[in-house]
Amino acid sequence: MEKAIPDKKQRREYIELNNERKKTNAIRRKVRLSKKANLQEWSYFCTFTFSDELHTEETFRTSLRNTLKHFVSRKGWKHIGVWERGGETGRLHFHGIFYIPPDGMVGEIVETKDYNTNEHKMKTAHQNTYFLERYGRNDFEPLGTADEVRRSLGYLMKYIEKSGERLIYGSDLPTYFVSDVADEDVICPYGIDDRKAVLADDFTCMVDGEIIGKVSKEVIAKMPKAN
Repeated sequence: MEKAIPDKKQRREYIELNNERKKTNAIRRKVRLSKKANLQEWSYFCTFTFSDELHTEETFRTSLRNTLKHFVSRKGWKHIGVWERGGETGRLHFHGIFYIPPDGMVGEIVETKDYNTNEHKMKTAHQNTYFLERYGRNDFEPLGTADEVRRSLGYLMKYIEKSGERLIYGSDLPTYFVSDVADEDVICPYGIDDRKAVLADDFTCMVDGEIIGKVSKEVIAKMPKAN
């Protein structure tokens, strides 16, 4: 760095600007993740780890990505995930939140118990036999409540903050839903030229003048989407 930027003041300014850029990008990734995730349903938090008897790190990464892409296009899977290395071993994992349609599951989910060396206690895992045979250890943890989904998203956010790793999005995951808004639902405008607005919590969703209903999970599912 000293050779590239000999002037100490310029070097410090460059470092500060670069650090600020990284923070801004991390915030943008978190906001984008939240918006996309909150427009979807999620059914599992999944972890995939490869066995040395089945794969190298390179073949595991390539093969798993291709398999997940296949299930997105053929079976309606959706996922948001990230690659991670184990703390002690450095072994590559893939973690993600998944939506798997009721008729889209492959293999069978079997409950297994073994000793977790990191936590020093017995742990229960829900392993998928399809992935167990082809890759190795995995865990399909059911996401039954909104709190469980939020905790899973928090894990992904924490990891991308720590590592700067890029998130991997499987399927077309929109960022916004599009709605006409009635004047009485606008509490106040804000932003540059008042182009944004704070809306009532129970605002009415409309498409081309047609009332779809009060904003809710079910109504949002019917609305057009955009990125």
